[in-house]
Amino acid sequence: MRFACLGAALCLAAVAAQAQTPLADRQAAAHKDRAALREQIDVLRRRIEDTASSQRDAGQALKDSEQAISDISRRLDELDRRRGALAGNLRELETATAGQTAELERQREALARQLRAQYSSGLSPWTALLSGEDPQRIGRELAYLAYISKARAQALDDLRRSLDRLAGLQAQTDSRRAELETLLAETAQQKKALEEQQGERQQTLRRVQAELQAQRGQARELEVRDARLGELIKGLDVEIAKAEARRQAALRAEAARKAQEAAERARQVREQAERDLREAKERAAQTQAQEQAQAQAQAQAQAERDRQAARQADEGRQAAAARGGESAVEAPAEGFPGLSKGLPYPVKGEVQGRFGAERPDGGVWRGIVLRADPGTEVHAVAAGRVVYAHWLSGFGNLLIIDHGRKYLSVYAYNQSLLRQVGDIVGRGDVVARVGATGGQVEPGLYFELRHEGAPINPQLWLGR
Repeated sequence: MRFACLGAALCLAAVAAQAQTPLADRQAAAHKDRAALREQIDVLRRRIEDTASSQRDAGQALKDSEQAISDISRRLDELDRRRGALAGNLRELETATAGQTAELERQREALARQLRAQYSSGLSPWTALLSGEDPQRIGRELAYLAYISKARAQALDDLRRSLDRLAGLQAQTDSRRAELETLLAETAQQKKALEEQQGERQQTLRRVQAELQAQRGQARELEVRDARLGELIKGLDVEIAKAEARRQAALRAEAARKAQEAAERARQVREQAERDLREAKERAAQTQAQEQAQAQAQAQAQAERDRQAARQADEGRQAAAARGGESAVEAPAEGFPGLSKGLPYPVKGEVQGRFGAERPDGGVWRGIVLRADPGTEVHAVAAGRVVYAHWLSGFGNLLIIDHGRKYLSVYAYNQSLLRQVGDIVGRGDVVARVGATGGQVEPGLYFELRHEGAPINPQLWLGR
């Protein structure tokens, strides 16, 4: 029985010791893949932007302004979330301060009642000793006075501790208020910068409006833009395939490493069990009471080590999740499952254009436009990984999500992009805000679906 308990404790310790390592390794590998993907997408983006057609596009003049508006909008979202958190924390501190103040007043009143009671009774050690009364009665009065003194000392200690806690709460409250004021000042500054950038964009848009109007009226320009997006999609497909190959190789290497570690752990457990058996036989000559006491002490010590190991593993998982940065969600080990019909609309609005039909200004519709107010939230139609988040001539602030199995979703004309390359998003997550970038006159979202690089009819896939 003792050997069985000891073996179980050893196994628990081994499991707890290894619990932290696989999660940390997966987080580190995901972080490395994310950095590599961003670097490759940046290279692809720069190659496309350096083409002659991109340089000749009149909409190039809008790029810096619209990118700045996107970055400032994302910063304002972050500041708004921080402000809400600080305001909530400040309300909690104020509630705690009010409660502590009430407790302080209660303790002061209790102390005052004790002092008034002692004063009105006229009791003191000297008056009791000099009264000449019965010694037994004097003894009882002195004992009562000692009890009162002890209670008063305890009340004073409680009062001092309450004052210290109140001072601490007040210091935290002042700190949070100062932080909130700083945050409000920064928010005002960012809003001013956003207004300036929006004004600059309007001026730039007016300067190039005539040329952009001419470009929108030419079928050749639309074909150039579609070809540019097709080139981007083709390059993204290549990079996604490379990333998937790296992921599969990493999974195979991880499986081999785990198998080797499992074999090594099994060998260590066997050797430890053999050593324990030899030690147990040597201790068999000792008395039964000593053996029971020693086994109990070992079990308690092992249980404590198991608890510590489990706590360290949990802390390691939390730290690894915190190091994950922008998103604590992990991609599925088997990869994203692609798309299925019945997808939610990325934004609610009037649908313009019919897939495959001729456009009034030339060219063919390869997606749809959903008309919506500027700043409206744009939602991901399915889970996936962001593989492009940048400005592209003719499409403005453009975001592309890889859903696995060679399915991509495309979101263009955005006012701001709220996700970056490598971010993992879930179905319905907010990824951008509706705008009129890329030379558009009316706000809306341009939406496409692609499979194996070719556009597919989004309205056959959108269901609700």
